[in-house]
Amino acid sequence: MTEKERFASALRREPVTGLVPTFEAAFFLTMETIGKVHPLHRKYDQWWQMSDREREAQRVDIADTYIAIAKRYNHSCIFFQELLPDISESVRTLEILRERSNNEFFVVMHGDPTFAIPDGANMMDEIARFYEEPDEIHELAEQRMSHELHRAEQLVKTPGLIDGFMLCSDYCFNTSPFLSPDMFSEFVAPYLKRICDEYRSMGLYTIKHTDGNIMPIIDQMVQAGPDAIHSLDPQGGVDLAEVKHLYGDKVALCGNVNCGLLQTGSVEEAAADVRRSLRQGMEGWGYIFSTSNCVYAGMDLDRYEMMNDIWRQEGIYQ
Repeated sequence: MTEKERFASALRREPVTGLVPTFEAAFFLTMETIGKVHPLHRKYDQWWQMSDREREAQRVDIADTYIAIAKRYNHSCIFFQELLPDISESVRTLEILRERSNNEFFVVMHGDPTFAIPDGANMMDEIARFYEEPDEIHELAEQRMSHELHRAEQLVKTPGLIDGFMLCSDYCFNTSPFLSPDMFSEFVAPYLKRICDEYRSMGLYTIKHTDGNIMPIIDQMVQAGPDAIHSLDPQGGVDLAEVKHLYGDKVALCGNVNCGLLQTGSVEEAAADVRRSLRQGMEGWGYIFSTSNCVYAGMDLDRYEMMNDIWRQEGIYQ
């Protein structure tokens, strides 16, 4: 099986052999690792001033950066984070990525129309709108849905270009969801279900990401029908063993290695947490190993490589 096939099997909660599939929602330590700036940290404001040859060289370098990280750490999936100024440019770059990787990896992109926690500058105004302008909020949700579906339709015109979407709207703080469960059921859950259903009808998988304490709304998230939930944040009080027991027969699970311990815990604490995640997640299949957020700028690369080494040695299905 290719890494792409193994990842898809894990999303379907089917048995896989060998190492449990792994990936990261983002791996930003590319300069330290392979001497390249991460594509998400580059500026593309002069894209249209470049010659055709320069743009093609940039596309190739973006694709090669993603491929090099995936190969170095045996990631089964590449999360292509789109910043290029036109969807056609992303399509061309993805075609290059597929060609240069021999279609080895599962590939996902952003694709979440649902409402996330607003930024601090707009939070009070956004809260008021949910209470005072519910019809307008639903209208906006429909517009966001239409935008994402139109973009997906453009992508699937090229068969095999992508395999699915990461739905990356963050819903929760460490203590609780931003919206109450009742408000979530009105303003988010129906649209989450619709987008999962629509993508599935296109032959695409969905991985629903949110940090924080998802437990008050996890029932609704699972019922919406994503193929997997990421990142099962232990800093938000999410217990992988509990979630596995309650929902492991309904949805695949991704993540749960505590980023806080990777960042500031002792080596022994971080290693123990890696082993705990493997032990709890691998039981009964349907698990994809990763951090509880991403490999962000500032994380000690040695810690991630320790995590990756433990996975290689111990994350093996017998």
